[in-house]
Amino acid sequence: MPDTIVFGTQRHLKWRALDPLEHALMAACGLCLFGFTLSEFADVLARLLHHPLASAQEFSTGFFIWGVFLGGAVAVRRDTNFRIGAISDTWSGAPRLIAELVKRTVMLGVAAVLTVFGYVNFLHGFGSHMTPSETPIAVLYAAIPVSGLLIGLFVIEGLICGLRHGFDAVELTDVERTIAASVAMDQPGA
Repeated sequence: MPDTIVFGTQRHLKWRALDPLEHALMAACGLCLFGFTLSEFADVLARLLHHPLASAQEFSTGFFIWGVFLGGAVAVRRDTNFRIGAISDTWSGAPRLIAELVKRTVMLGVAAVLTVFGYVNFLHGFGSHMTPSETPIAVLYAAIPVSGLLIGLFVIEGLICGLRHGFDAVELTDVERTIAASVAMDQPGA
């Protein structure tokens, strides 16, 4: 599988064995986004034609919830999540190591909370059902512990690789420099 999805600056923080999982999760997120958009469009169109779809909101909710939680896990692996330690990216040596360890420990704690309490909610979700389909709401709640497990896996991956190879980013390739420059030009005030 090509490395195009993982920037060379972050390759030292990733296991190649998890690249196919990242590809699959990104595809699932795309399908969830497409499914959410399609179900909302169909719902609006059906309402305009005075034939509302009974379960369109269920589909929309399911696609949205699964897309958000799987997308959050992918964002952790790609390190494009909310950057609680973005300032540490400019540091090196011991301060960078300490900052990265604290940041990733916090993220591991959040992953544990998502997994444990998400699983509890999942189990309780069998007692509630969505209308009109009567599908257990646990189908939606399952996204929470799945996301927590994936986030935990990706944080552990980053911790182990960072401790082995260092957390400092490697030099950008020409392609990555071009992408970074184009992204910077798209930012307001650039």
